[in-house]
Formats: sequence, C-alpha cells, structure tokens
Amino acid sequence: MPSIVKPLAVHPSSQRNELGLTLRDYEGSMSTLCAGCGHDSITAAIVRALWEVSMQPHMLAKMSGIGCSSKTPAYFVNGAHGFNSAHGRMPAITTGAIAANRELTYIGVSGDGDSLSIGIGHMCHAIRRNVRMVYIIENNGVYGLTKGQFSASADVGSKSKRGEPNRMTPIDPVLLGLSLGATFVARSFSGDKQQLVPILKAALAHRGLALIDVVSPCVTFNDHTGSTKSYLHTRRHAMTATETDFVPKADEILANIAEDGVTTVTMHDGSSLCFRTVPSDYDPTNRAQVMDYLLARQSNGEIVTGLLFVDESVPDLHELNATSDIPFSRMPFERLCPGSAELERIQEEFR
Repeated sequence: MPSIVKPLAVHPSSQRNELGLTLRDYEGSMSTLCAGCGHDSITAAIVRALWEVSMQPHMLAKMSGIGCSSKTPAYFVNGAHGFNSAHGRMPAITTGAIAANRELTYIGVSGDGDSLSIGIGHMCHAIRRNVRMVYIIENNGVYGLTKGQFSASADVGSKSKRGEPNRMTPIDPVLLGLSLGATFVARSFSGDKQQLVPILKAALAHRGLALIDVVSPCVTFNDHTGSTKSYLHTRRHAMTATETDFVPKADEILANIAEDGVTTVTMHDGSSLCFRTVPSDYDPTNRAQVMDYLLARQSNGEIVTGLLFVDESVPDLHELNATSDIPFSRMPFERLCPGSAELERIQEEFR
C-alpha cells in the first residue's frame, strides 16, 4: 500500500471531458518510483491523453510485465482492468486477452529490459500479428529494480554506476519495429509532454499495434557523460552499500522539442541529449526512407522524435483471422464448445 493516499476532493473549477470526468478520474495510486523518474512523466502524459480522448475507464485494459516500467499501470486509471504478467510475457498475455475481448482498449507498458531482453521474442510476434494495442517502451538503458545493470538498449561505451563500460551493441526498438513490419512507430522523450500526448492519442486511434519508444531518464542508476539516456547518481568509484541505495531528490526534466532543427536537453549531470523532430516533407508511410533517415540522423548522434512510421493498410489480428465480431468473452458456451459430434466431424477430415 502506498504511504501517501491521494485526497478524494476535486476542485470545482476542474475541467471535464465529454464523459464529465476530470483528470483526477484518470489517475491511479501514488507513485513509489524515485523522485525525478521519467516514468512518472510518461504516466502524466497517459493520463492526459486518455482524458482528452474521453476514454471510458471500464473499457480500458492496462497490461505490464516486470520492472520499474511495469509499475506504471498502477499509477493511472484506477477504474480500468489490469494484468501484471511474468517478466517479458506482457505481449503474449495481451494477445490472448485481445483474442478473448476485442471491445476493450489495451495499453501495454514495458521497459527496455522487459521487452528487448527476456521478452523480445514475444514483442516481435505481437508486432508481426499487428495486435491492436498501444505498446509503450519506457527506455532507460538499465535494470532499475536490480541496481542498474545494462539493458539491451544501453549504448556502446556507456558506463555503469560502478564504472564498467558497455561493449555490446544496443538494440534500437524503433529500427527493430520497422524491420519487423510494425504499422505504427514513434519515439519521444518523457520530458516533452507536448509531443508525447498527441503521439499517445494517435496510437489509441491506430488500427493495429502502435509501438512507442520513450527515452525516460533513470535518475538513480544511469547518469553518465556521453550517454544518450543520461541519468542521475552514477559515480566512477566504488560505493558503500548505504550510498548505493541513497536516492537524492532531483527535479523533473522538461523540454519542448523545436519543430525545426536540433533541441539540446541538459541532463542532471550536465551532459546533454540531442533531439530532432522530423522535417515537414518527411513521409511516414515509406518504410525504407524512414529507416534511411533514422540511420543518417543516428550517425550524427541525434535522437529523432515524433510519429516516425504508420501504415493503416495492414489487417490487425482479428481481421487477419476473420474472427467473430462478437467477443469470445461474450459468446454463448454452445458456440464456443459445439460438442463431441462436431469434434468428431472435424477429426474425420484428418483421418
């Protein structure tokens, strides 16, 4: 149970959406993440996006795996359905849930460890099946719950909290998604709410899997010069156990990424990230050109943000399998289980 409970009172002047709900109605429990964690900024963006699209809370399903990122669903829309799966299994569990009830809107929140390491196979198959869901990767480059080991998205040369450099090539979820045929690919920065909220709203409306990679600073275990995901509290020398668990308070990092050119965002340790929005003539429907553009900008050390790729022509999971319009969760038992005679008839075809 959280140590602090949010008050139930709502200010009379609070704005209400088409359903008559305020932003408070889309909030969840108090966050137990570190002060200044980028994941909490993502939560705020999700709350805002759901409020703006007037999502009915009982028609939303929140899915997660294991990790700091997978705590996020507890922090928005208390009135929604939810399932916290085993490590890396969120995409598979969500696929099953969607197969059973296509009427709900599904938001899966994962991390770079949960999705790009143990769960990468499940994520890949969810993408190729075009499962209709919003798939958010809160990308911080480390395993925060187990004290800051490198994740699969850690950059070459980045140093851990104890000073060891990473020598393994990172997995870029955006390029991976594009290569697998993802029909909606976006990237954003947790501190840029003005950009992230519209991306989330577009993802909620997408007819298929919407993959959103969000660079989200870990203020405790990944704060080092030269990292593309710079975080607080990294030191070059060995630390005692008490110092290792000490989490200093940090201010939330906010930035508005310019519509043209590169925006430099300074991190807590003084290092910086370079963000670029796509140009006005950018074609998000040309997969090959998108990949060429991202690779070119990546070679310059720039992180491209915005809606990067979208394809509405690919059928989703239900369209591909011509499933019933009636959700399986509401289908009569007689239709779900037609009996032994029908089973015998089907088996005869294979004899």
